Amino acid sequence: MKHETYIARKRARFKAGCGEYVNIPYGTALTVQGGFLVWKNKLMCADTSQIAYDYFSQNDDGRGKERGELVSAILLRLEKNPNKPDPTYQERWNRIWNDPFCQRFKRPEHEDHWIWNYEFYNAQVEDLQYIFRLISA
Repeated sequence: MKHETYIARKRARFKAGCGEYVNIPYGTALTVQGGFLVWKNKLMCADTSQIAYDYFSQNDDGRGKERGELVSAILLRLEKNPNKPDPTYQERWNRIWNDPFCQRFKRPEHEDHWIWNYEFYNAQVEDLQYIFRLISA
């Protein structure tokens, strides 16, 4: 499913598709035109790009901020901190790998490495809440 509106889930600073460097504040609304996020009538990035995944959340249902907070919280909870040993790090990832519901959010071309797909970054808030609870138990 393609979406029509996105919101910046955190400040976004990058070189946009239009060739300009941009500084998009948290909470800024963007639209989608032809598969590209647009801000101030300029192309920012493809809606399936890593930049879109890193900074923006779809907001068609008006829950983009909540969605963005959950995506950020999940990614942070699963991130490995080399400066702080975490004995439950692998356990959290094992829960993701072993949960059939989560499999729909994994890119299939990486059999032995988990990379979140487009569906994860644009998931229903309730699905993201499920994933967050799974790794927070």
